[in-house]
Amino acid sequence: MSNSKEIAAIISLLDDPDPIIFEQISKKILSLGTTIIPMLESQWEQSLDALLQNRIEQLIHQIQYNTVKEELKTWASSGSFDLLTGFITIARLQYPELDEQKLINQIEAIKRDAWIELRYDTSPLEKVKILNHVFYSINGFTGNTANFHDPQNSYINNVLESRRGNQISLAVIYSIVAQRLDIPIYGVNLPQHFVLAYLDEKQEYPHISSGEANGILFYINAFNKGSVFNRRDVDHFLKQLEIQPEPYFYNPCSNIQIIKRILRNLISAYEKQSNIEKATEIEELLTMLLNIEPDKN
Repeated sequence: MSNSKEIAAIISLLDDPDPIIFEQISKKILSLGTTIIPMLESQWEQSLDALLQNRIEQLIHQIQYNTVKEELKTWASSGSFDLLTGFITIARLQYPELDEQKLINQIEAIKRDAWIELRYDTSPLEKVKILNHVFYSINGFTGNTANFHDPQNSYINNVLESRRGNQISLAVIYSIVAQRLDIPIYGVNLPQHFVLAYLDEKQEYPHISSGEANGILFYINAFNKGSVFNRRDVDHFLKQLEIQPEPYFYNPCSNIQIIKRILRNLISAYEKQSNIEKATEIEELLTMLLNIEPDKN
């Protein structure tokens, strides 16, 4: 339906007290997607009816949530090649009108800072030292230890603005910048901690997305100023947790696995805030991704 008068007529019925009629009207409005949001917002501004305003708010939220869900499903089903796109899509859960190009420009600015200082004949450790200098000293990124469980730590726009994040958000931004500089740094889904792996540049990694790559030179802790450690340190960490080592604890994980980890962090964060409604919505997104790419057992 494209006739604005007909759409306006449908919106005007949202205050109908009959729940059956309201449900039918809601379904019709939801089917129209984001194009109807400006008209809903206009109706909200013109109304003094608290019930109508509440219904409009709920519908706008549901339309925006449905859009995020569909975009995330499309991203995951079509190869999930661009991690930044997946990360930005997650941020739209809380910030549906965020400026995607602004975020891309912020990432490019960090990349540019590193590119100026990098020489591609330097060793992997020297490259990481330069990345660390740019990421932590020049751009001021740090772990949000004061509010570690704040859900804002998982939204890329907030992390890029505040320069504070959790283990995975800092690691994801760090790896995105590195990969855009052709530096092979990828996420590793370690239990209770998300880290990065620097892969041997002399090898090819056709199976990175499935977590089957070998030839890792060392690991990086993005939450701890980019500190470098080795496989034995991972062994020790797992032993402390009394967790049996598995190959996928050491190797790069897929982009979908990374986004699932972010979603799990958000679910936990909102549950700690007793925001069960938000946690339930995110759980639905997680379930959708699990159906596309199940977790390893």
